[in-house]
Amino acid sequence: MASARATTLAQGFSQRLMLEVYDKALTDEIVNRDYEGEINEIGSKLNILNIARISEKTYTGSNLTVDDLYENNAVLVIDQWKSFYWREKTIDNWQSYIKDLHSTVVAQKAEERNKNMDTYVFGFYTDVAAGNRVGTDVTTGTVTVDVTTGAVTGSGTTFTAAMVGRGFKAAGHTGWYRVKTFTDTTHIVIEDDLDDSVSAYTGGAIGAGATFTVEAVTPVAITTTNALSKFAALKMKLDKAEANGHSAVPMDGRWAVVPPEFETVVTSGATGISLHIPEVYEELVKKGMLSMLQGFKIFVSNRLTGNNTDGYHCLAGHKNWMTFAEKVLEATIEEDLQGNFGSAFKDLFVYGGKVTDSRRHFAAELFATFTY
Repeated sequence: MASARATTLAQGFSQRLMLEVYDKALTDEIVNRDYEGEINEIGSKLNILNIARISEKTYTGSNLTVDDLYENNAVLVIDQWKSFYWREKTIDNWQSYIKDLHSTVVAQKAEERNKNMDTYVFGFYTDVAAGNRVGTDVTTGTVTVDVTTGAVTGSGTTFTAAMVGRGFKAAGHTGWYRVKTFTDTTHIVIEDDLDDSVSAYTGGAIGAGATFTVEAVTPVAITTTNALSKFAALKMKLDKAEANGHSAVPMDGRWAVVPPEFETVVTSGATGISLHIPEVYEELVKKGMLSMLQGFKIFVSNRLTGNNTDGYHCLAGHKNWMTFAEKVLEATIEEDLQGNFGSAFKDLFVYGGKVTDSRRHFAAELFATFTY
């Protein structure tokens, strides 16, 4: 059957594959690998020990009071097991217009793995120390706290399930504790902010009528007028570590990760903020570094937990916050496909991260939405 000319169109195919495009990976910028060599030699678990601090006392001439030494034991566990497995058939390569796709697939595989590791690391926002969060606090009502169980009984309070894991401090407390469980609007239980020991509450009794704070229960709206002050609050959380009884957080090497919406806030005229990157950090621009702000290297990423409706869990801290280890256990090529022609490629890759109790205060969280 005859048809009009040019019904069958001439076609051509580019020999260049269109690459999958990813954000730059940030895991290397925000973790340390201090124990990676040891755990790779041993296996999937490594016990990390340190000795609890002892305090210097004033000598009065009386007999000294002896301090016992206590060791803290944290466990770094490699609990993420990941793999890729794909095949490249001889007949497919022969028939396809694209003859050399292997290098493209390998590059895409690496970027996918980096994305997944970033998402994993950013999910550790729950391991930020109690008291190190910036957001919208809850202070409505008054409370009583039981001396042994940490049971909190509220009067006029509005406790919610969203408070579990957030920091709690009542008038009379000398430090921050963590909400362990939620029962109802007037009853929660708090505990020491520790993961590497049995759950306990050691904050003492708090009498009825005490005011309190539950930190960053809901996101704070970041705007052009308050962006700088909220970052100053993050900086203060880290700067005050030693004053709050922890080891000091170094001033150098600090980082912060924000969503793309933050850049829009800044470029919309955020008060007191200008985008500036010293020449020494120009290579980090390739990894998504936006600017220096309040001593933090600011990185932009789409991989943070949350969204601009329910709130982003933005992180700021120092590399000493999280220890991370990874290892390729096996990477092989099956030269001959069973019952077919071609090759198959596979690997087994494992990794894990740990924030020890003594390092929880090396990071702070900004729970926020961004309005511009």
